[in-house]
Amino acid sequence: MLLASCQPKDNKSTSSVFSTSQTEDSLSTEYDLYEIEESGELIAATLSGPDTYFEFRGRGFGLQYDLAEDFSRSIGVRLRMEVAHDTTELLKRLQSGDVDLIAMNMPQQEGFVQCGPGWLINKSTTLLCQSIKEWYSSERKNSIVSNEQSKAKHETRRNPRPVMLNAATGQISQYDALLQKYASEIGWDWRLLAAQCYQESAFDPNAVSWAGAQGLMQIMPSTAKLLGVDEGKIFDPETNIKAAVQFIRNLNSTFSDIPSGTSRIPYILAAYNGGANHVRDAMALARKNKRNERLWRDVEPYILLLSQPQYYNDPICRSGYLRGSETYNYVRDISDRWAKYRGQARRVSNASTPTPAKKSKNPTEVRRPDSLLLE
Repeated sequence: MLLASCQPKDNKSTSSVFSTSQTEDSLSTEYDLYEIEESGELIAATLSGPDTYFEFRGRGFGLQYDLAEDFSRSIGVRLRMEVAHDTTELLKRLQSGDVDLIAMNMPQQEGFVQCGPGWLINKSTTLLCQSIKEWYSSERKNSIVSNEQSKAKHETRRNPRPVMLNAATGQISQYDALLQKYASEIGWDWRLLAAQCYQESAFDPNAVSWAGAQGLMQIMPSTAKLLGVDEGKIFDPETNIKAAVQFIRNLNSTFSDIPSGTSRIPYILAAYNGGANHVRDAMALARKNKRNERLWRDVEPYILLLSQPQYYNDPICRSGYLRGSETYNYVRDISDRWAKYRGQARRVSNASTPTPAKKSKNPTEVRRPDSLLLE
């Protein structure tokens, strides 16, 4: 026993066993390009902002988002974009492996590697770094920027059309009968729906916006899918209006905490344009600043302010940057146009138009349960 204990250890054998164990452990925790491809998802983190990432009508936008989405396509996976409140949180999430990369132009940091358009990744993900370097070029970046600018420039709904088809007869559009038919299903004044329709497409059934919204009421393809609309029918006027009304009905439920009637309408319109979560952020900011979140005049200023970093980066806000002026003006323009239509438009006589709801003693008003606005 004593002789055995004095025998020299087989260093090669011991070293080999230790090395193999260490290698296996390293491989089990390593997460690089192959693992990303196998999972089918690239997870990128960034900060919210107009040039990084923001959501509009349920879709992601921003240069960093576009770049990350293009890279994801190049390696055959989908993109999941996550938003942090600050750069410290970004670095912690990357270091812990919660995300695969930081999609922002970031300075070099210890423990990380900068590659492609200034993105940071973990040093261990060498294959991911190599793939990003092979994919990225300044020409690719310029092409993506140019493509987005081209979409906005050639937006089809910019074509001018008359606000009313025939002011002399009080006809707003050739779709008045359809607008009346479906507005009655949600208790809306049909002229309000007409005012929104003009704002969305200027009554152009083939309109396509810079954001990809389509048809008379500018339905996003993703929204149409959720509503069960056949992709091939999204430009059909009746299908499009019907889908929009269903979406409005859903938003009415979303904002059921707002008193029904005219007071809820601006919340619904703002959510239709900018997204319900952004409207909730504006309401939270109003509440934080001791304003009444159930009064639109108190919430409206914060819709505008959500385009400023000190507001959309407030921890109370969950959805980040909003193109605030667009949503703010969207609500105001529709409200102004609706007021004009009420003084000029008439109801179309059409056999397909539903019978108006029973009138109350007040000849200008109709009451019906669970309605948003009744004429």
